Amino acid sequence: MVKNLIIAGSAVAFLVTASFAADRSVALNKEIETLEPMKGIVFWPDQAKDQKDLQKSISLEFSYCLPCAVVKGKTDDKIDYDWSSFEKMLDDIASRGHQAIVRFRIEYPSATITNASGCTEKVKGATAVPNYIKANKSYTETYSEDPGGDGPTYYADWSNKELLWFYKQFYTDFAAKYDNDPRIAFVQAGFGHWGEYHIYGTKLNFGVNFATKDYQAEFLTHLDSLFKETPWSISIDAADNNYTPVAGNKTLLALNFGLFDDSFMHAEHDISQGNGDNERNWRDLGTDRWKTAPGGGEVSYYTEKDQREFLNPAGLYGVTWEDAAAKYHMTYVIGNDAPKGSYATKERVYEASSYAGYKFEITGYAVNKISAAVRVKNIGIAPLYHNAYVTVNGVRSEKSLKGLLPGEEATFTVAGLTIGDSESPEPTITGDKLLKDATIPYQANLSANAEVIAGLLDENGTTGIAGARSLTHDKGKATSNLGKARATDLKGRNVQSKAAHGVYYPVKKR
Repeated sequence: MVKNLIIAGSAVAFLVTASFAADRSVALNKEIETLEPMKGIVFWPDQAKDQKDLQKSISLEFSYCLPCAVVKGKTDDKIDYDWSSFEKMLDDIASRGHQAIVRFRIEYPSATITNASGCTEKVKGATAVPNYIKANKSYTETYSEDPGGDGPTYYADWSNKELLWFYKQFYTDFAAKYDNDPRIAFVQAGFGHWGEYHIYGTKLNFGVNFATKDYQAEFLTHLDSLFKETPWSISIDAADNNYTPVAGNKTLLALNFGLFDDSFMHAEHDISQGNGDNERNWRDLGTDRWKTAPGGGEVSYYTEKDQREFLNPAGLYGVTWEDAAAKYHMTYVIGNDAPKGSYATKERVYEASSYAGYKFEITGYAVNKISAAVRVKNIGIAPLYHNAYVTVNGVRSEKSLKGLLPGEEATFTVAGLTIGDSESPEPTITGDKLLKDATIPYQANLSANAEVIAGLLDENGTTGIAGARSLTHDKGKATSNLGKARATDLKGRNVQSKAAHGVYYPVKKR
């Protein structure tokens, strides 16, 4: 009987050796030396172009865009487009290694449009409604001479059926063409002055100078169905029930829109500072919204110093950028006039940009001959809102880093590899919404002597075992150390006693 037991034990040893590749931890030491994509302080393209010393301190540029500038007309039931001017802008931004935040607007007080044949040109405050719609006799715009002191402003005719059809169809066509485009990081949308859900200084007249609440609800629901890869956002002013149907509407609040705050860090931004309307708007549109959709915006222009001094390490109105960013889980903020102040050194802008949004640390790394397991922790203040993947030897993990919350970590399994016993491939983080050849930097401080983390696969591609698995013989008896091992499924989830752990989480104007 003893002899048979030993033989059986030997058979077990053979099966284990044949079924599982040798697992080992890999040393990995990295520092984050370049700014992560799709986060941080944002400039307009002209400013970004001028600030040669700040090119590597930012990763995003913002631009208002005009529907009329890319629309030539309409043939039958299809809009005729000429995207060349928009393409030129995207290429210009990408040439600096940056990505775009775009907002198509209709009304912009005092703005004059030039060099856009599909628009009303050289008229102060003209709308960006395409000329083919304005040529319709049933279309009539209204006018306000100086709303809120911002200058002459024309308002789109929101009773016009063609405009109502166009506005939805335009975004349908835009998303179909650009949702997967790596040159665009975020899209902002809305109604009213600058697309910010208000026409302060002009009497509100639904269905005339402002879209009806029913149409707004229809439009927002439509947007939510269009963008799968590019996060879209609306102004925090959409919390104002006088203008919009959003706040208090469970169906609309369930849409996956992000928020942008166009007067961030002004003197009475927070309730503790005074009026606190901004903070109330953030609250009313969902205090947990940041977990699935980005928070962003623009530093206030209420006073000249707001933009110029918000990077002061000592703070602005008693609040530092870092405190404000952490409180609202900001991924980006437009600080275009910061270089006009004294605090926008390349070191300070980089520091402020780096603090925003997500930040990754690899806290565990192991390989065997056919797979890799990489444990990643988000040490930032917000999730990454785009799909990105742990990549080893050009092969990506099935699971995305999108939605990993601050303080959380998860293991990402990379399958289908061929790794030699002496090879130590360095992981990268890649994604289709990154510019060509760009990766997401991370930090790591790992030893090859660390305990092997769970997440590796066996030769069958179904189950891996992490931890020690060598057989030892004690007094002629075969024993195994497999009993305490943890298995992982193909998703890289740590499975023990049939319970899954670490399962993927869903996760005023110038």
